Amino acid sequence: MTERLLTLSEACKRLGIHPNTLRKWDKQGRIRVVRTVGGRRRIPETEVERLIGIIEPDISKKAVIYCRVSSNDQKQKGGLERQKQSLLEYAKLRGYEVVSVLEDVASGLNEDRKSLNKLFDMVERREIGVVVVGFKDRLTRFGFRYLERYFSSHGVRIEVVNGEEPKDAYQELVKDLIALVSSFAGKLYGLRSHKYEKVVEGVKQLIAECAE
Repeated sequence: MTERLLTLSEACKRLGIHPNTLRKWDKQGRIRVVRTVGGRRRIPETEVERLIGIIEPDISKKAVIYCRVSSNDQKQKGGLERQKQSLLEYAKLRGYEVVSVLEDVASGLNEDRKSLNKLFDMVERREIGVVVVGFKDRLTRFGFRYLERYFSSHGVRIEVVNGEEPKDAYQELVKDLIALVSSFAGKLYGLRSHKYEKVVEGVKQLIAECAE
């Protein structure tokens, strides 16, 4: 079977380098190049794959641990520390190299979290291969599958250690629910309107009745 030959631009695109860099490598003998009858460079696909293995080392075992609690009260009660220790143990058992432990004290509805933004940067720079979280909602309250797909497009997988949320997550869920209702009601009626207050208070009362 004839080996596929790539053009200079195709090879450079796959390798993420400038054409001048590839020409330099050719002169230094660092890459095997085939010349056409017209003298143009053609690079065997297997040679490009070999170089990719050198340029892009295996990062599948490089992990980031992400922890989140919604309030300082939860942090003071050891919520972040318990998450961290549990996830570190999980990563150790699977032979992961933990390159960073990221922590946020914020609602799962907050899309502008400091450590979450750092996580996105690491994913986009392809510095890690796996993100380890305790529960799906530690990353995001909604849209987990979209986030999972986006990370996957950068070669990063998300591993969720636990299935169901712990019982003490109830208050956080309630807080997020009220925040959602308040946001929508505010957009519909205005934050200072009577209807806004009525809707929010109605939801709070309904939650209190369900909890009894």
